[in-house]
Amino acid sequence: MVVIDAGHGGEDPGAVGNGIIEKDLNLSISKYMENRFNELNIPTKMTRINDETLDPTERVTRIMDAFGPRADVIVISNHINASGGDGAEVIYPLRNNNVLSNLILSEIEKVGQNVRKAYQRRLPSDPIKDYYFLQRDTAPLQTIMVEYGFLDSPLDDVYQLKNFSNDYAEAVVKAVSEYLGVPYFPLDGTSIYIVKKGDSLWSIARQLNTTVAELKTINNLISDLLSIGQSLKIPQVEETPIISKPNIHIVKKGDNLYDIARKHNTTVTELMRINNLSSTLLSIGQEILIPTEAEVLPIEPELPSELPLVYIVKSGDNLYDIARKHNTTVTELMRINNLSSTLLSIGQNLKLPGTEITEPETPITQHIEYIVKSGDNLYAIARRYDTSVDEIKRSNNLTSNLLSIGQRLIIPTATTTITYVVKSGDNLYSIARKYDTSVDEIKRKNNLTSNLLNIGQILTI
Repeated sequence: MVVIDAGHGGEDPGAVGNGIIEKDLNLSISKYMENRFNELNIPTKMTRINDETLDPTERVTRIMDAFGPRADVIVISNHINASGGDGAEVIYPLRNNNVLSNLILSEIEKVGQNVRKAYQRRLPSDPIKDYYFLQRDTAPLQTIMVEYGFLDSPLDDVYQLKNFSNDYAEAVVKAVSEYLGVPYFPLDGTSIYIVKKGDSLWSIARQLNTTVAELKTINNLISDLLSIGQSLKIPQVEETPIISKPNIHIVKKGDNLYDIARKHNTTVTELMRINNLSSTLLSIGQEILIPTEAEVLPIEPELPSELPLVYIVKSGDNLYDIARKHNTTVTELMRINNLSSTLLSIGQNLKLPGTEITEPETPITQHIEYIVKSGDNLYAIARRYDTSVDEIKRSNNLTSNLLSIGQRLIIPTATTTITYVVKSGDNLYSIARKYDTSVDEIKRKNNLTSNLLNIGQILTI
């Protein structure tokens, strides 16, 4: 997941000179980047989409609200430098390593820009903290600041920034895709896969729904040997006319789960649940089942079978994937199967944890009307009424976090809560999915500072 931050904006123009206004070029680069990430099915949100003034608090709030305070969220803050230097540089937080930053500089250099360095900057008054508020206040996110060049450079930066800024943005998109292990395709539509440590032609073919023979043919390979960082072309799926089915969405180029959910008036969580998805990645031509009104009613619990549920191990399986697919943990699988190691053999029978019968509880939701006042933001309103930013946005069909004074908001307020006792094999993700809420919401409601749970622990849902 990527948050794109267009630096400066509104009353804060940033650096200005030689026909370049930083805030405008930052926004242009950010919009290009958002479009490309969407084409690659990488979930993306922006801090601003127009020429808007953002104070430090609001900018940080929007970054943190985008996907929540998660270490797997990447923030790309776009900037143009000034002070007479030359070339691109990247500043990364003290809490992170330089892998992604160096990847970005390497790709920018490939498209013709000089590069300076990737570095960290410490706060002089407290050297254990980051110098820039954007990185200091957004832990644990990986917040990277990219300076694409100097608008007062005595060399060729000014010309390059005016004519090749989209090339630099594309370079960042490619670097992030490689870092995330997401198949990348340039603007000509040719899909590219970057070989990672541990990859083989067989594993890549299986992951991308093709064959080893096809990969070797389109890449002119004469052997099965691969090298880390090697680019492989991916066979394209022919886009043929598809007859739509009732309540089915056919994934097209540029689709992502967030947009599909919004289009069909549902949530990403619900789409992942009814389609048994373990990640938000989609492939062109994939069929996504859309819930009908009947499908989102409370579901009667299934009675457990008298016989234990059994999974038969297939080629390529591992305990981690099996546990995640069946909503349990590796530890629980090893316990109920008396396993002393995580090694599996093809055809092996694994018992799966049975389903415990519970009475479904349906929270009753009411709404109040709230009129936005000066200084309000969604995060503060959500905290005041014990709800979430996403829930307020969903109830009001909001597509951004922007509010206007006098705006009327419908605020959902739950009148009942659920008390849940943690069982063996439970984790916050499975509990959140069961009760159609989020991990962050459960942690906030129960004042949890980590994802660790104890058997017998009581949670308020």
